Amino acid sequence: MTLEKQGLYLTSFQRRLLQKNLETDLRPEYRRRLEIMLLADSGQSQTQICEALGCAPETARYWIAIAQAGVAHHWNDHPMGRPKAVNEQYLDRLKELASNSPREYGYPFQRWTAQWLSKHLAKEFGIEVSDRHINRLLKDMGLSTRPRREATEKPTESTKNSSITIRDLQSNSEPNFLWSLNLIKTSN
Repeated sequence: MTLEKQGLYLTSFQRRLLQKNLETDLRPEYRRRLEIMLLADSGQSQTQICEALGCAPETARYWIAIAQAGVAHHWNDHPMGRPKAVNEQYLDRLKELASNSPREYGYPFQRWTAQWLSKHLAKEFGIEVSDRHINRLLKDMGLSTRPRREATEKPTESTKNSSITIRDLQSNSEPNFLWSLNLIKTSN
């Protein structure tokens, strides 16, 4: 039976957990949390901890209080910054969806919109992302919900001569304006 060194605030389980997490690749802010609690447990004062780690007194005071309260093992329950909703799996699926027709997924329409991509992915992943953010993500991937220019339908023999000309019907003089519309048959 071995005797573990007794600290001021942490249980042996908490101490081992914090030390084990220090060995992983953590953001510096998370590493500092663990170091503050371990140093406080070893008997260092708030001032000594701030000098050693270069942290603000408020930060040291907060994490020392967490250790004293006996909840140091919940150090990661306080995530920093805005949570990242979109992960690699989400991005891969977005790319897959945007690269294929919505009809392949049971939708009646021919082209995705950011709104429909957002709705579909929310069903699959439970992550709600705005239409604008979907468009930003697509742009970052070099994709868009808009059809490419070369992908638009080119006139066929049946539609080449389909045009309407609208003229100002006045006297025998030349028309004041001329509108010409070319009709292109679209398939739904």
